[in-house]
Parts: sequence; C-alpha cells; structure tokens
Amino acid sequence: MNIGLFGYGKMGKMIEQIAQERGHNIIARVDVDTTEIPYGSMDVAIDFSTPDAAFANITNCFRNGVPVISGTTGWLDKFNEAKSICKAEKSAFIYASNFSLGVNVFFELNAYLAKMMKGLDQYKVAMEEIHHTQKLDAPSGTAITLAEGIISNSGYDNWKLDEADAYTIPIHSKREGTVPGTHTISYGSKVDDIEIKHTAHNREGFALGAVIAAEWIREKKGIFSMKDVLNLT
Repeated sequence: MNIGLFGYGKMGKMIEQIAQERGHNIIARVDVDTTEIPYGSMDVAIDFSTPDAAFANITNCFRNGVPVISGTTGWLDKFNEAKSICKAEKSAFIYASNFSLGVNVFFELNAYLAKMMKGLDQYKVAMEEIHHTQKLDAPSGTAITLAEGIISNSGYDNWKLDEADAYTIPIHSKREGTVPGTHTISYGSKVDDIEIKHTAHNREGFALGAVIAAEWIREKKGIFSMKDVLNLT
C-alpha cells in the first residue's frame, strides 16, 4: 500500500517505521515546506500534522480521491465541515483522538462504567490526563473523547478544565517530561473510590493503530471510527 504522511514529526516518523515494517511504502512526507504532493499515487493518507494545517490537508485529500486517517487534535471546530466534504467527494475518513488499540478498548470500558454509575449520585467523577511537555493542547483529545463518553451515558452534560459542579466533569491536565499519555477516570464517594486507568508506555501503540486503520479503510467509502476497525460496534 502507498501511504502519504501529512506531518513528519515524532508521530509521523514512528508511523513510517511501523508502516514499512508491515510492508507498506511511504511515497510522501508532507510538512510545512512541501510544495508537490503526489495524491494520484496514494492509496491512503495518514495525517498527524498540526491544528492549523489539518483541515486543509484532510479536505485536499478528499478532493483528490485519497481516503484519510487523521489523529490531529485541536481543529475539530471544522470537523462537521470536513465530514460534509468527505461525503460530497465520496471519499473515506477515520478521525480518532487516539488510535491506540488499548485506548479504544478503554473508551468502551469508560462508557460502560458511566452507564453503571448513572444514578449513583454519591459518586462524583473526575479525570486526570498527563502528557509530555511538548503537547500543545489541553485537555488532550483523548480526555475529551472520554468525557464525551461519560456525558453520553450519564447525567453529566459538560466538562471543564479544573472546574466541577453537579453536572460538569473536571479534567485535570498535567504536562510532565516525556510522558506518552496517561488517562485516569475516578468515581469518588465518602466511603470508597472506583478508578480505571490507561497508561501508554511509548508512541508505538498510537502509530500501530493508525497503520491498522489505514489498512482497513483502503477502497472503502464513508465515515468510520476505530469502533468499526476493531469491530467494537
């Protein structure tokens, strides 16, 4: 499979390594200074660029008949517009705040736990996420996805950084060293605490999931998620 990489930072380089190990070709490494992009030779594009570049990268691929896997966060104010363009161009798209296979199982566990805790008002939910100091956005896209999973399955209706009330999930964001990503959901009461946690040991899990998603989406049309890729629906 011929893959175009949009964004050639640490994640882009890790994706390149894993894709090549799985027998794929990297035919483009698109970064800030790239002027010629060989859309016609791409089977799929993987976008881990920047919030400012992501929307243009993704929609240009759609308009050139290239399906897209995107893990860039911080641009989602234009997400619905991107989906509309994908549909109009009859292309294919998977966006995920986190492509790690383990994290996507964690998303499902989080939603299921939220359903179980609904109505147990003595427990108050809180979330903590820890990432490396170079991460630009806070809270992480993964934390937002986790919060949305709780909101969809409980009486909570909002999340805020470091703020909580009866219907708001507090998210505490920390930036420490080179931490790849740790996410903790806790339900606390006067008598006990319930906690689930996912700890990434390195970036390989994120990169592997993105490549697996790229393998899965080839020659498909439509808008999908990692739940489709992993058959978690």
